[in-house]
Amino acid sequence: MSDKFQEGQVLEGKVTGIQPYGAFVALDDQVQGLVHISEVTHGFVKDINEHLSEGDEVQVKILNIDEAKNKYSLSIRATQEAPKQRPRKQAAPKQQQEDAQAGFNTLKDKLEDWIKQSDDREKFRK
Repeated sequence: MSDKFQEGQVLEGKVTGIQPYGAFVALDDQVQGLVHISEVTHGFVKDINEHLSEGDEVQVKILNIDEAKNKYSLSIRATQEAPKQRPRKQAAPKQQQEDAQAGFNTLKDKLEDWIKQSDDREKFRK
């Protein structure tokens, strides 16, 4: 393994290969690591090819170095600022919720009134 790389280090690398599960990035002539598809960018990545191509120069952060297996786990996402989250829709105020429930109850209750009115009209027409 190379002593010049450490976990947490951020550096430039070059994409050398792409697989459905991630991209291989060369850190130098002897060392390359894997950027798992979940570490490409913030948010869901369906097709890694929409984000990366072979030969791309990318900034990566070393997440983990497994000396025994000679594996480097890398992240592009960790070098990017997280996007601002959109405000979530708030639940309707309690009064609106009660009105909505009352509306359904009112319709149920009104149905009998409407049937009676309809019957009265029929009687009137005869």
